[in-house]
Amino acid sequence: MKAKKGSINLQQTMEELKQQLKVQIIEALNLQDTRPEDIDDNAPLFGEGLGLDSIDSLELMVLLERYYKIKVEDPREGRKILQSVQSMAEFIQSKQPA
Repeated sequence: MKAKKGSINLQQTMEELKQQLKVQIIEALNLQDTRPEDIDDNAPLFGEGLGLDSIDSLELMVLLERYYKIKVEDPREGRKILQSVQSMAEFIQSKQPA
């Protein structure tokens, strides 16, 4: 089952979620020369990884709220969550109802 853009598919696997996140990150940040397969699940999104900056982190927070209805209130928590695609996916899955 494929989720519609902007919807949550509660049945998706971790791998599907990570793939979906990569596509959403590329779209949200307009990374025109980046493909989902270019993004390593565990590579840092900021600094030496994708090279994102603080403005990009705000865009990723908006992405979490828009697509997954998750609002990150604590900036210290945000750094940990936005560390990699893997950490974002784990956070999203931890917030899904059982």
